[in-house]
Amino acid sequence: MSYLSWIRDEDLKKEVDTLLSVAKNAQLKATNKFGKNVIDPFAAMFEISGFELDYETWMKSETTRQAQKTLQNYIGEFHQSILGYSNGWDNLKTGKVIDLMSEDKKIIAEVKNKYNTISGGKLSDLYYSLDNLVSPKSSIYKGYIAYYVAIIPKKGLRYNRPFTPSNKAIGSKCPTNNYIREIDGASFYSIVTGIDNALEELFEVLPEVIKVCSFGKYQVENKAVLREFFNLAYK
Repeated sequence: MSYLSWIRDEDLKKEVDTLLSVAKNAQLKATNKFGKNVIDPFAAMFEISGFELDYETWMKSETTRQAQKTLQNYIGEFHQSILGYSNGWDNLKTGKVIDLMSEDKKIIAEVKNKYNTISGGKLSDLYYSLDNLVSPKSSIYKGYIAYYVAIIPKKGLRYNRPFTPSNKAIGSKCPTNNYIREIDGASFYSIVTGIDNALEELFEVLPEVIKVCSFGKYQVENKAVLREFFNLAYK
């Protein structure tokens, strides 16, 4: 029996295996380069003292923090790839103006991992980039809906609404256009797959897929706590 109905097992395992490799390499790189990058000695002193850590515990925490930055950069690409395997969707890869496209549903999307991946000042730039794709009569995406997708939404709220970020250059919000929208990850997974709880399904099978891809080396512990994190992220 397949892990999920909307993606082939081999494709799911391929993307999980890729992300596991990214995580492992990021950890090794952070460990090997520890001390070569400038470390704030004042922060280190107060972290060790104030958090009551011994040096080894602090060092492990610091290398994990550095590796986490690298890993988080790839989490958005992971979701982009997973969604791109869904029937009728194309992953346009990194470097393109948009990440995903469905000719059948007349949708294009820019996918980011968290709501704060793009700084507030640059959100208006994204708005006008999407506007230039769906508004001109000569555009191949004329009539498409353009989505700005934040997989992890702010304050756990689900939404599918017009994307109207502030434009500091003009001192007001960008114009409302129902063809330019912002949406949370769970809601967008539902649109892509046609399954209401598709993102939740993915979350539930990942521990087993991680175990299989690592040949049992990596066991996801504290599943109940992680499940609570999921519930808080998507109220």
